[in-house]
Amino acid sequence: MFEDPLLKMWVSFIGMGLMFFSVILTIFTKEKLTGILRYILLTICFLVIMISGLIMVLVVFTGPVPE
Repeated sequence: MFEDPLLKMWVSFIGMGLMFFSVILTIFTKEKLTGILRYILLTICFLVIMISGLIMVLVVFTGPVPE
């Protein structure tokens, strides 16, 4: 799937960035918001963390790239 080592690196950075974004947005949402907007943003955070987890699983299980 990932033939280029640099592509695999950037994809893993994107996954880590999505995790960081999700955590920061979750903290902000739980402390500052109320009502329906809170639940909508928490649902978005949950979906983002699931996508980033899937990216990390794909990066880890594709193994080392051929030299």
